[in-house]
Order: sequence, then C-alpha cells, then structure tokens
Amino acid sequence: MSNRREFITLLGAAVAWPLAARAQQPGKLPHIGVLVSASPPHPFADAFWRGLHALGYSEGQNIKVEFRYTDGRSDRAEEFAEELVRLGVNVIVAHYAIATTAAMAATRTIPIVMVHGAPLQMGAINSLAQPGGNVTGLSMMDAEIGGKRVQLLRELIPNLTQIAVIATTATTSPFGPYFVEDMRLAAATAGIGFEPILIGGPSEFRSAFAAMAKAGTQAVVVQVFFDPHRAMLVELAAKYRIAYMSGSREVTAAGGLVSMAANLPELYERAAFYVDKILKGAKPADLPVEQPIKFEVAINMKTAKALGLTISPLLLAQVDEVIE
Repeated sequence: MSNRREFITLLGAAVAWPLAARAQQPGKLPHIGVLVSASPPHPFADAFWRGLHALGYSEGQNIKVEFRYTDGRSDRAEEFAEELVRLGVNVIVAHYAIATTAAMAATRTIPIVMVHGAPLQMGAINSLAQPGGNVTGLSMMDAEIGGKRVQLLRELIPNLTQIAVIATTATTSPFGPYFVEDMRLAAATAGIGFEPILIGGPSEFRSAFAAMAKAGTQAVVVQVFFDPHRAMLVELAAKYRIAYMSGSREVTAAGGLVSMAANLPELYERAAFYVDKILKGAKPADLPVEQPIKFEVAINMKTAKALGLTISPLLLAQVDEVIE
C-alpha cells in the first residue's frame, strides 16, 4: 500500500475471524457501520471512501456503508453504536475516543476498527502488536507527543517559561486527562511552568484566557475537542498575545500560530485497509495497531508576526506548511 511507509506496522499473524466470515452470507453485501465523533460534513467520510475505492469497494455493488454522526456527544455515540449492533453490521469503524468507547460498550464480538488518540492508555487494546479482543486500527499518538510539542514551542519562543493546556472536563471526552498528563510531563522535563485549564465548554474561554494572561502564559495547547470553536479561540489568543498551538492544520489556517499532528486524512483512509482485512477473514485481535511515524507541522506567519516572533529560516525549512 502506498501509505504503509508513513506508518510503523508491527507484524502479526492474522487468523480467521469466524463471526465476520459467518456474517457474510452468499449474495449479501458486507455491511459496515461508521461512527464519526463529530457533526457532518466531516473529512473522515471522504477519506474512508477513498481507502475503500482504492481496495475495489463500491457502495451498493460489493459493500454497504452507513454513517452515524454523534455531534461529539457520548449519549448519541452510545445510541448509534447500539443501533449498528442491532442492524447486524459486519464491522464498526469508530472515529476517535467517544465512538470507540461506545462501540466497545455495545459489542464484544463485532470487529471494531478505531482511529483513536490514545488507545493503549485508555485500555481500548492490550498492546499495539496484539490488540486482543475485537478492537484494532490506528493510533494518532495524540497523548504521546507532548515532548515534541514543547520542543517546537521552545524553538518558536526562545524565552518560553510558561505554557498552559486547555482541555475539557466533559465526560463526553474521556481522552482529556491523558492529553493533559502527557503535556504536564513534557513541560516538567523541559523545566517550563505548566498550567492545566480544565473547562466545561466555550462559555469559559474568556475567563480562561484572562487567567492565562494574568499568569504570564506565553503559549497554550488546546485539545482538539474544542476545534469547532476555533474562531473564538483564535480571537482570544490574538487579544491576549498568547501563542495558540493545536492538533489541526485547519486551526492554524484560521489564525492559530502552529499545529502538530499526524496526517489525519491518511489515517482515516488507512482504516479501510483494516476493514478489508477483517472482511477477508482476519481477526482484529491479531491485526497490529499502526502508529504514525511523522507528525506534520504548519505555521501561520501572519500570526507569528503579530506576536512579534522571528521564525528562523532553518525551522521554516523543516516544517511541512508555511501559511502566509
């Protein structure tokens, strides 16, 4: 596969998955249920279909795919996961932690292909090499690159002494604590002051930024859970002259300073590879979870200039995208 070089693939033997094999009766199309932890439209759908098409699948001809969008709500994820189980789908594809958690609660037999920020930390799998159970897929490592994020911020802000993290307290995002702890350890290792700001929703953004500014915070890393509210976050970051780091290129294009993340479209597309393997008889427990080996960095030069930052030519030559 063309995308394989972008991932670490831990090799493992794939054996027959009896349930999936039995479910594919002659003349019956394989039925895939997709849980997306967001609102439509979302790039997951297009990328996943690209992956399926590349493997020779076409809707209504040799596969049936149903999408369910949870709008980031755990209750809707649970409802839709249970619905997909009742429909008797052959595979559930779960986008992010909310969907994966809901799918795992709904079934321990139907194979689940996840795209998850921290599957090992959150107990979705036993190990990367041998996931165990009925879950496999891809890890974005979003709670494992705190050190890289801090290093990049230090290169952007040479006198960096204080950073903050904005994460949600909402039970709909069980990923939050792992994201915060990863950044806390990275800051401690670098000898940088760290302030975790845990909030329930956008209504607390303004007070959060005011508190950061008062504490002398120079940069803030925001959990992707809040990406839909990027416009307000960018506005507040500019107002208080705080460097805004995200896990999304779209946030940086909207005015954030910098982003660092795995290539999400490739991860989404790669999920189709796992679906194909399972439909052909592979057992999820023995399909190794893949991790990205490259994290893409985008920098917004207009924002850097507004913050009074001088970005070295050497650093600019190393980033993946410079947004003017």
